[in-house]
Amino acid sequence: MKLLFQHVTAVLMDRDRRVLSNAFVAVEEGRITAVGTEKPAGSFDRVIDGRGGLLMPGLVNCHTHTAMTSMRGYGDGHDLHTWLNDYIFPVEDRWDDRAIRAAADLGLMEMIASGTTCVADMYMRMPVVGKAIAQAGISANLCNGAIFFGEDFSPAACGDCAKQEELFSAWHGYDRGRIRVDAALHAEYTSTPALWEWIADFAKSKGIGMHVHISETQKEHEQCKASRGKTPIQALAERGVFDVRAIAAHCVFTERSDWDIMAQKGVTAVHNPCSNLKLGSGVAPIPGLLKAGVNVALGTDGVSSNNDMDMFEEMKLAAILQNGVHQDPLALTAWDALEMATVNGARALGRETGQIAVGKDADLILLDPDAPNLIPCHDAANNIAYAAHGSNVKLNMCRGKVIYENGEFLTIDRERILAEVRQYTIPLLFGK
Repeated sequence: MKLLFQHVTAVLMDRDRRVLSNAFVAVEEGRITAVGTEKPAGSFDRVIDGRGGLLMPGLVNCHTHTAMTSMRGYGDGHDLHTWLNDYIFPVEDRWDDRAIRAAADLGLMEMIASGTTCVADMYMRMPVVGKAIAQAGISANLCNGAIFFGEDFSPAACGDCAKQEELFSAWHGYDRGRIRVDAALHAEYTSTPALWEWIADFAKSKGIGMHVHISETQKEHEQCKASRGKTPIQALAERGVFDVRAIAAHCVFTERSDWDIMAQKGVTAVHNPCSNLKLGSGVAPIPGLLKAGVNVALGTDGVSSNNDMDMFEEMKLAAILQNGVHQDPLALTAWDALEMATVNGARALGRETGQIAVGKDADLILLDPDAPNLIPCHDAANNIAYAAHGSNVKLNMCRGKVIYENGEFLTIDRERILAEVRQYTIPLLFGK
């Protein structure tokens, strides 16, 4: 299908940070084929007149747990480790495939309606989540966060090793790479060096990336230094975990020596400001990471610790939080936050998205030009980073396919999913 956006304000997210007024963006066979201020030649199957609206790349959520929607607000008011051990882990023991599919569908609805077109999802029962994502139409890097506490590791003794292989076989490369699979460790403190080495070798042998939680809390970070004589980044790097494209979620307590390793090995730090603040974990040193040459992307984390998946909220908080901490209004700019949510996220996941440019995947979102909170628009980047909400998304396109428009989900049965969550998933998990 040939489609044309016309008369839009296009935020290109290129190196020059250009914004084109009254722009035309053409799409064909899932890719962007023309960008400019003159209408491209030829006929189009559909023309979308976005007059006055902001057209931008779809948002890339680089760290979340999509199916945790059913735990939204559950166990609030506790630190990370109390929250996990006393609230989340016991509920997770009750999952079945039907419940996790419904909860994943609910999370996908939330992300799609608020402008996300690509996600890095780490959780459990991921082949089921893959089915939800395949139907929903967004792109995803899926992974199963491996955990192992035993003394004598072997792939046979660690069920998550088999799950890594199963997920890769089932979903890697689906729909011309719309769904990909990465290797994953849950974290340094929930696994052992033997598992790190197995996961690292698995990633290298398959040519895939790595996803891991890193230094989310001070306790986690300092205990690793005390027990191993190294930071989590240093310990995992020595075992080859970061010898592939890798994303490290949180990085709140990483140190300068860690940043050097991350920059050298191309490890992306995924900033989760809402989750880190809500759980009282701390504030990640984002300006320092950027100055050290580390790629920084954004993620929502799971809604159980956020409590939503609005990437516009993450952008605003990411920027103004650093400005307040450093008492510098330029510590992290609107453009910095925008890049973290788009082009930096694409780089982190090895994706041809995050920009409006010829040849890139046609992952595009259109913001409502009549939204009161976006009027007037003196500066497009400032409006997006500081004023916009996920509710301002009027249209969401992934790989050239419109999957959401004017409040209507075009790939997901909204009423069926809401009924399934309310009537099956919540009673199963919480007995309500």
